[in-house]
Amino acid sequence: MRTYKLTIAYDGTRYQGWQRQANTDRTIQGILERVISEQAGYPVEIDGSGRTDAGVHASGQTASVVLSGITSESFFTEEINRILPEDIRILEADLVKSGFHARKSAVGKVYEYRIDTGTKPDVFQRRYCFHFPHELDLDIMRRAAEKLKGTHEFAGYTDKKDEKSTKRTIYDIIVSGQGSSVTIRYEGTGFLYHMVRILTGTLLEAGLHQRTVESVAEVLLTKDRRQAGFLAPARGLFLREVHYDQRGR
Repeated sequence: MRTYKLTIAYDGTRYQGWQRQANTDRTIQGILERVISEQAGYPVEIDGSGRTDAGVHASGQTASVVLSGITSESFFTEEINRILPEDIRILEADLVKSGFHARKSAVGKVYEYRIDTGTKPDVFQRRYCFHFPHELDLDIMRRAAEKLKGTHEFAGYTDKKDEKSTKRTIYDIIVSGQGSSVTIRYEGTGFLYHMVRILTGTLLEAGLHQRTVESVAEVLLTKDRRQAGFLAPARGLFLREVHYDQRGR
């Protein structure tokens, strides 16, 4: 048995998220499992680093899969890619040590959220960013982002009420802008259900002067989702990178 680490990119527009579902065949995990199983000649299961929501994109999702024998990298990057839909691609396939698990072995993730503040939606980027035609105070957004860094209970920044643990560490939040394009980059140990999109909505409200910098920190203390910002649309969110220690490459 051999374990492979796959690095995957996908346009999430047409799909119901990463995780396989019984009521639809339009999931990234489901499609990958079906295609690889057909080519391998036996059923396989793929474990992703996390569950991206419907409409969320990835340029660096990782997954692990165990096959019963040595397979060349080209099996994934050439043979499987030829069969996959054109909006799903395996970028890399690496043979890793037995026991590697894309989710359990991960030590950090990087997400990016893209915003278009132009008067009208950009013709070419409209599917990959949130059109938000407002002037934003990026300095205020950066000050608000500072309040979110570190290890906190993020219960107020998730839409899932039954999380076993809401403690997460955010290493950095970088707010950058050029012209009408604004990007928010999140780096942390991991993120809760809808967490990045709620954080984004909260920072955008701060950028509009609709909430104070202090209110962003207050949500961490109250753990009250109702006090946090709106849920930013899925289409602006990208999973950029998943980090592992040396053993997980």
